[in-house]
Amino acid sequence: MHQTNVLEYLEPTAARLPDKVAYADETVELTFGQVHRASRAIGTALHRAGVYRKPVAVFMKKSPQTVAAFFGVAYGGCYYVPLDEEMPRFRVELILGTLDAPMMICDEKTEALARSFDFKGEIRLYSDISAGDADDQALADIRARHCDTDPLYVVFTSGSTGMPKGVVANHRSVIDYIETLSEALGFNEQTRFANQTPFYFDACLKELYPTIKFGATTYIVPRKYFMFPVKLVEFLNKYEINTVCWVVSALTIISSLGVLDKQIPKTLHTVAFGSEVFPIKQFDLWKKALPEARFVNLYGPTECTGMCCYYKVDREFALDEVMPVGRPFRNTEILLLNEENKLAAPGEVGEICVRGASLTMGYYRAFEKTGEVFVQNPLNDLYPELIYRTGDLGRFNDRGELVFVSRKDYQVKHMGHRVELGEIEVNVNMLDGIGSACCVFDRERDRLVLYYVGTPEVPELAAALRGRLPRYLVPNAIEKLEKMPLTANGKLDRKALQARAAGNE
Repeated sequence: MHQTNVLEYLEPTAARLPDKVAYADETVELTFGQVHRASRAIGTALHRAGVYRKPVAVFMKKSPQTVAAFFGVAYGGCYYVPLDEEMPRFRVELILGTLDAPMMICDEKTEALARSFDFKGEIRLYSDISAGDADDQALADIRARHCDTDPLYVVFTSGSTGMPKGVVANHRSVIDYIETLSEALGFNEQTRFANQTPFYFDACLKELYPTIKFGATTYIVPRKYFMFPVKLVEFLNKYEINTVCWVVSALTIISSLGVLDKQIPKTLHTVAFGSEVFPIKQFDLWKKALPEARFVNLYGPTECTGMCCYYKVDREFALDEVMPVGRPFRNTEILLLNEENKLAAPGEVGEICVRGASLTMGYYRAFEKTGEVFVQNPLNDLYPELIYRTGDLGRFNDRGELVFVSRKDYQVKHMGHRVELGEIEVNVNMLDGIGSACCVFDRERDRLVLYYVGTPEVPELAAALRGRLPRYLVPNAIEKLEKMPLTANGKLDRKALQARAAGNE
């Protein structure tokens, strides 16, 4: 039977494996039976409060209970909006203002902060509403009215204007994603995930939903361990983690500091990564440490429910090559459109556009913004068909694999030349002693500014780049940093470096 509601993953698994641990961190374990009971109680509490088909903010510290709260919101026929105590207060208040949610679920740790917000809805403690009874009849009625196009969650991404954009995903697109991702990565009941990304990003879908589909287990990695890579590997070994789906910078934290020479994640057999280009030099360190493991490069924007392309690494790459992102998942098609809105010729660079069931519904309360990027397929003038324009540039290589080239906005005009900032970064990352690098364009002064973390000093690095790059690609300013600024979900914070470049004389 084809699922129409993500809770149809949880129910048979809770019946089959009630006592198996579903989600755990270092202090709390929740079994499938406990998750099932708590989430049905929360769904019932929402029903009794008259909250239905509305957003419910989940403002809790990251824990196994947070996941149960998400499923509880779904049981109530509503959609969850993950917030986090680590988010800046200003951002949380902007999101709450946009949402106008009737209820917020918090925990003992976040309650005082939750009550300090200008929030008009009701604030309920997880420990209270998860302990109540379940009204089976009410929950059955809610399910009977459910359609797979009903929203499941709203996650807020950064908007270029500074106003967060809420991406609305429905049950259908999440189910489509989990089915195709699971098939590509081979998840099963024995899978033991280590979750790295915050729950307020869609990247955590890769662990949370396959866990209930297969009866797998997800261990939540404490954030502090990403500052101590040796402890991070110890965590993976302690919990016998065999699968990670992490952003690239989380993996390079381990490889660039030489941790893999001393300690290897012994049980790890599947390493999926995405969100950034993996420097080949760092990737090779992982491949050498885990020669038997499967490595999979994932690509996809939040607007397409997680990831939409994957590439199982099946060959070696030269240090100056970019690993492809491969082929689309089943039920998804990638269209590369050129400036004329026609299909790009073989090998030609075009904008990566996505069609298929993985498309989300658009942006919450932002119809105009939605209409700018969720557009009619220009190749189809016969009936309405939406595609999503990612703003990413790509090309197909001679094997038919998609290769990410750059963001449209990483492509700049400098000294009359079209410059890809990614090209400069690839060359820097190839040099010995470089941990990570980021190049930004300071438009005011028409200059390329390079930031890096590593052992070479600035003059040495500048000389090396002059030997590798055409003159117009050599950065005009280079600065060595102690560490790179990262966004909350562990990606390189290009905006922070952009601001730094603009402020530096």
